[in-house]
Amino acid sequence: MTKKQRALEAIRRLKEEYPDAGCTLDYDDAWKLLVSVRLAAQCTDARVNIVVQDLYAKYPTVEAMAAAEPEEIEAIVKPCGLGKSKARDISACMRILHEQYDDKIPEDFDALLKLPGVGRKSANLIMGDVFGKPAIVTDTHCIRLTNRIGLVDDIKEPKKVEMALWKIVPPEEGSDFCHRLVYHGRDVCTARTKPHCDKCCLEDICKKNGVK
Repeated sequence: MTKKQRALEAIRRLKEEYPDAGCTLDYDDAWKLLVSVRLAAQCTDARVNIVVQDLYAKYPTVEAMAAAEPEEIEAIVKPCGLGKSKARDISACMRILHEQYDDKIPEDFDALLKLPGVGRKSANLIMGDVFGKPAIVTDTHCIRLTNRIGLVDDIKEPKKVEMALWKIVPPEEGSDFCHRLVYHGRDVCTARTKPHCDKCCLEDICKKNGVK
C-alpha cells in the first residue's frame, strides 16, 4: 500500500467515523478564531472556550480589544498559561487588524503569517475553517497519528509533516481530515495512554501494527 493509497483510505474511514468533525474552538467571528488559536498553544481547547467568554464580554470587537493594554488582556487570559506572551501577541495582532485591515482577517496565507503569534498551523486553520481554502493543520494529533499510521516517516517537525501530507492528501480533504485526526487522537489513538487499537477503524491499514 502506497502512502497515498493509505491516506485516501484513512480519509474515507475517518469521514465515516466522524462525519460532523469540525474545529473544537468556539467562535462566531473570524477574528475570534485568531485569538482562540493563540490562546490554545499548550492549553486545551475546552479551557480556551471558557476563558474567552470573559474576554469577549469585556472586548466584544476588534476595535475594543485593539484599544486594550496587553496587561488588561493578560489578566483575563492568564488561566490559559503563557499569559504575558499570548496577551502581547493578541494585542499587537488586533491593532494591526484594526489599523490595516478594517477589523477583518486577511484572506492571504502569507499575510496571516506576518501577524504576531500566527504560525503555519494557525494560518492553515484559518484558511481552511474561515475561508474554505485547502489547508493542512499540523497540530500534535496530526503529527502523532500520521507518523503512527505511516503517512509520514518519523517526521516530527510540523512544516515538514505539512509538506509531506500535501503530496498525498487531496487539497479539498486536508482541513476536515486534520479535524478528524484530532477527534481520533483524543478518543482512540491517544498520546498519554496506550492507543486503543482494538477499537480503531484504521487498525488493519496502520503501519504501527506492521501493515506494509
